[in-house]
Order: sequence, then structure tokens, then C-alpha cells
Amino acid sequence: MNILIINSGSSSIKYQLFDMPSKRVICAGAIERIGSDEAIFKYKAKDVFVEEERKIHTHKRGLEEIADMLRDTHKGVIKMADEIHAVGHRVVHGGNRFSETTLINKEVKEKISAFSTLAPLHNPANLEGIILAEEIFPKASQVAVFDTAFHQTMPKKAKKYAIPTALFTEHGIQAYGFHGTSHKYVSERALEYLNQDNPKMISIHLGNGCSMTAIKNGKSVDHSMGFAPSNGLIMGSRSGDIDHSIVFHLTEQLGYGQHAVKEMLLKKSGLLGLTGYNDLRDIQAEAKKGNADCSLALEMSAYRIKKYIGAYTAAMNGLHAILFTAGIGENSSILRKMVCQEMTYFGIELDDFKNESGSSGIREINTASSRVKILVVPTNEELEIAQQTFALCGKLGKGF
Repeated sequence: MNILIINSGSSSIKYQLFDMPSKRVICAGAIERIGSDEAIFKYKAKDVFVEEERKIHTHKRGLEEIADMLRDTHKGVIKMADEIHAVGHRVVHGGNRFSETTLINKEVKEKISAFSTLAPLHNPANLEGIILAEEIFPKASQVAVFDTAFHQTMPKKAKKYAIPTALFTEHGIQAYGFHGTSHKYVSERALEYLNQDNPKMISIHLGNGCSMTAIKNGKSVDHSMGFAPSNGLIMGSRSGDIDHSIVFHLTEQLGYGQHAVKEMLLKKSGLLGLTGYNDLRDIQAEAKKGNADCSLALEMSAYRIKKYIGAYTAAMNGLHAILFTAGIGENSSILRKMVCQEMTYFGIELDDFKNESGSSGIREINTASSRVKILVVPTNEELEIAQQTFALCGKLGKGF
């Protein structure tokens, strides 16, 4: 069974084509920096490797270019659309409507669209991917895997806000949690690696979007994002935690309109607002050159992560491991070092040599004396989505 996975992020699309159940990757790739004249298009299949800059200003255009590459006469891996049996889609926000992997139909698409107000950087792109995949692969089963599903286990004391209860019971205003597909995948890999009973872990997903999850007994018990994927850590263009009184001040005293504030907090804040760059690679390079704004942005990012480590360690009454994952978490030794500095009270001790050493799999970067394991765990949201898609299709007898 050939399953194509489409994983649309706020400024990227990752994709993989799997042969299931063997988990063999037929092709894989990504588009980074969507919205730029210098977007990076990547594609790898057999002996073919493409990495080049392209003008890709929208997720729709990016998805069209991916489809064109898959069917390319010389570089592609399929001749006919019918060779794709199922398409698994990452969908960021499923509200309180979707708690498990779901076969997509008209009603599901309407709900995904309705939740776009809660995840405006993601759900519209996710929905575009679904609609385009339906057009290109009309005979394939379309399956949605929701980021919010993993966090359904958060207790009410963690997900409920201190606002009138009717807003929770009648309108579903609560913390939902995000990046669940990634947090689920890396926590399961870490559980296998640690091989101990019920470890208390903190998963730190750092990409253009950033979040942290407290995981106890393999279940999500708290998460840094909330009602929408906008609060918590400092992100590429999202502010993360701010005092909500700032919103009132902007609109009531400084003359900002509601839409302008929304655009600012989601698309013009975070690392971009602090430095003019939203890619951490650029920020790290500028910091090395002496750019004070970039150096401060790195310090602020690390400081915010450290605070959440402290909070979640208290919430779980202990900590056995922290997991760094996603593009920044897996590749930025600088930020990992800044996060782990001066954390010996918590039993977190980083080994500088291990931190700088690269590896393709899960690896420890803590000292031998560290009470807490510090793990770099490569995420594979696409494989997780493929496994869930295959399981659902098998259960429903679809796509065979």
C-alpha cells in the first residue's frame, strides 16, 4: 500500500511516500521558507536528489510542485495517480471534535475549516493540502491525523482556564495542545530507549513553531500551547506567552485594530519581531558576528524553555529525561547548550562534546553523572502519520 504523507507547517511542507506496512520510504522531501522568493525545495528518491531555491509564495503552490515532482517523467516515482492508495494529512487543530485519526469527508473538511480561526497559520494550509490531494489522487483514501489528539489525556486542572465555566462547557474554550504527532512519536521512541517503568519526561519540539509537553506514564499531562498554537515558547513569528493586557493597551491606547494585533502577534513577533529574521540558522550566524539583537533573542528563547522545564518538573514531581526534537531541537547545539546551562539543581548536566557530535539516531548528550537524561530524538511525524493512516485504512477496508 503506497501512502503519501503531507505535513504542512506554518512556513514549510514536509512529505514522504511510504510503502506500508514495510515502512520503506519511496521518496521524501520538504519545502522550507514558504512565502519567500528563496524557498528551498528538496526531493530525494533512489539516486535522485534535488535541492534548489524556488519562488514559492503559498502552500498551494508548494503542494502543486510536490505533485509535479512525484509524477515527473525522469525524476518521479509514480506514473499514474492511482498508484497512491491513501494520503495522510497532518491537521493541526481538531478542537474537541476529533480525538483520533479520521477518514476525511465533507463534514470533516467543514470542521477543519471552522477550526481555522483557532489555527490560522496551519489549518488553512492543511485544508488546501486535502483539497488538492483529492483532485490529484481522486481514488485515494484521504485521512486526517490531528495534532491535538495526543493531548486529550491532559487533566482538567491543566487544560481549563480560570474564566467563566460556561465558556468551557458550552463553547469548548480550553487548552488543546499541539505538535501532538511529534510529541507522541518521540516520547514512544524515548520510552523504548530508556527502558524503565513510567519515566517522567519533557518533550521539547523546536522548529518554526515551538512547544513543550510534560509526559507522565506515556501520556500528555500538560503542554505549553493552549487554545490555539500561539502561546508558550518564543517561535519564528509568534510571540508565545505575553500579558493579555498588552492586547488591551494596543487596541485602546495605541490605536491598533483587532486584525492588526492578530497579524502582529502571529506573523510579526517572535524571533522575527526581535531580530528581523525568523530562521534560527540566520539568527545564530548573526549572533556570532556580534549582532546584539540576535544574541538576546537566543537568550530569551533559552530562558523561556528553562522556565517551562522548571514548571513541568514541579507538576510531575520529578524528571527522568528531557527530549530535544524537530529542526532546531535536533540541529542547534547552541540552543541546547544555552537551555541546559545552570540547570544542575534539576540534575541536568550537558556533555559539551556529545552535544556537538552529530548522529542520525536517538542519542544521549548528558554527562555520566547527570541525574536526568538529555536526549536528542529525531522526530518522524510523517512515519507516525503513515502508521496511523495504514491502521485506519486496514480497519475500514480502504485503499487495498
